[in-house]
Amino acid sequence: MKRKFSDRANWRRILRKSYTCLSMDGDDFRGLVTFYRIHELREPLWKEYDGRKLCLADRGFLWMQHYPKGEHFVVTTMFDDKGKVVQWYIDICKTQGLTDQKVPWFDDLYLDIVVLPSGEVFLLDEDELEDALRSGDVSAKDAEMARKTAGRLLSLIRNGRFRYFTLSLKHRKTLAERVSGKEPS
Repeated sequence: MKRKFSDRANWRRILRKSYTCLSMDGDDFRGLVTFYRIHELREPLWKEYDGRKLCLADRGFLWMQHYPKGEHFVVTTMFDDKGKVVQWYIDICKTQGLTDQKVPWFDDLYLDIVVLPSGEVFLLDEDELEDALRSGDVSAKDAEMARKTAGRLLSLIRNGRFRYFTLSLKHRKTLAERVSGKEPS
């Protein structure tokens, strides 16, 4: 199991970034929200889904992460330099936490869900979860929890009840204003 940190301090692709973490305890969301804005990078990051290439990281892109309290997932919303959603990336995780420096982290359970603005949904890395289970990196209990969590989220997505799609748009506007003191770009 790999621990992943929201500030991506070791991401060598990035030359200059800004990063902020906010704690929220409201009616619509309880947890942490991070903003990772890319200012300069060595080269853009591209990913292919069903033969279509998407740019996930480039100059001016914003990655916003929601760490919902008490949940076994983290939602990363990737916005392009025009403020349009490129994709929602949902990491299934065992636990979440906060470093002494107040940087959120999660212990990744391999399964991921990608949702594109077109509505296309992809469940990724089932093979990685099975490999981790076979090698003993993940317990049978944790693998089952990962599958159940992914199944629950896929059901919410299919039924139009996954609130992080609209929440991410709302938080990008309202929280980015709080962080920067102006309208997000």
